[in-house]
Amino acid sequence: MASMNLYSLVLVVVALVSTPLAVVAGDPDILTDFVMPMMWGMPMNITGDYFTYTGFGGWELPVTSFTVQKASMVEFPALNGQSVSYAKLRFPPGTVNPTHTHPRASELLLVIEVDTAGKLYTKDLVAGDMFVFPKGLVHYQSNQGSNLAIALSAFGSANAGTVSVPVTVFGTGIDDAVLAKSFKTDLPTVQKLKAALTPPPKH
Repeated sequence: MASMNLYSLVLVVVALVSTPLAVVAGDPDILTDFVMPMMWGMPMNITGDYFTYTGFGGWELPVTSFTVQKASMVEFPALNGQSVSYAKLRFPPGTVNPTHTHPRASELLLVIEVDTAGKLYTKDLVAGDMFVFPKGLVHYQSNQGSNLAIALSAFGSANAGTVSVPVTVFGTGIDDAVLAKSFKTDLPTVQKLKAALTPPPKH
């Protein structure tokens, strides 16, 4: 019996020691200047085109809802191993980038265009202002103004990841009664939130 208690204690200690390691995530360090994509062959075949991303430039269609254009290692393979990425955010009047978190990166937001002061998290920002969201912090941005606002987000990861809080909480099958108690509300309210976040069934 004593050996069983000792074994249990060892498992608990191992679990406690390994828990912080399980929740820390980030890009691995690379041993070269950049990661060679297989399709490019030898390093001498690499040109400046590999290190160039033009996805944020050019003419853009008007938008009526919040949009995001990413420049992560998926869209821009040269970022693989570089621990950086960008996103271009466009906020028409009255739109919101819903609450979310980036589990593998902090975010540095730069407002580059706004005709009126917009509400961002808990700080009013104007063009040229920056705001940092530490890694894993739940956050959102919104445009309370009457004109389009544009911002750039820089991430300390080539693959920052995004976890949508509303979808994670209300779209994952957590029991309605548990959600109602957790948010100190009633079942009809929880069911209404779930219905708005559940995609229609595919036929």
